[in-house]
Amino acid sequence: MIAPRELPVEPLSAAAFAPFGEVIRTDGAERIMINEGTTTRFHELAGVDVATGNGRPILSIFRGTRRPDPIAIRMMERHPLGSQAFMPLAAHDWLVVVAPTNADDSAPDFDRLQCFCAPGNVGVSYARNVWHHPLLVLQPEQDFLIIDRAGPAGEDKSANLQEHWLDAPVAVIAVAPG
Repeated sequence: MIAPRELPVEPLSAAAFAPFGEVIRTDGAERIMINEGTTTRFHELAGVDVATGNGRPILSIFRGTRRPDPIAIRMMERHPLGSQAFMPLAAHDWLVVVAPTNADDSAPDFDRLQCFCAPGNVGVSYARNVWHHPLLVLQPEQDFLIIDRAGPAGEDKSANLQEHWLDAPVAVIAVAPG
């Protein structure tokens, strides 16, 4: 068996993440004063793509728990019918792992994995059909506001989730405990 390679962690930037979706941040956003000047609206931070197959947008909270160190990467998932946005609810750094699709569009290209460290005040919106690793937090526990797609009544929940598993980790991420 080949030992998994160590996946470098790079800072999250809008340019580096663009092939996979949008970075959600207030820096540089259009600011609109509302509620009699007591609230700043950071307008249109990311799009929501959920209309395929009569989907509708939903809000959820995910509570992630820290995985064992080093973090082993042996699976990726994607959502073919809608985008999925993650916004941390606490100011703790977290990790984003993505991969382009392989040449025949059947699986992630594990040779081209990328890992980004996202600051705790920055979220991401994975574009529809982008391979990504499930939530990776650096604290013992961390909550995220999620905007994604729910299908029409009766739709099989697996219609918008494809997972690709490997028998062994292809990469590991070594990070110091939060």
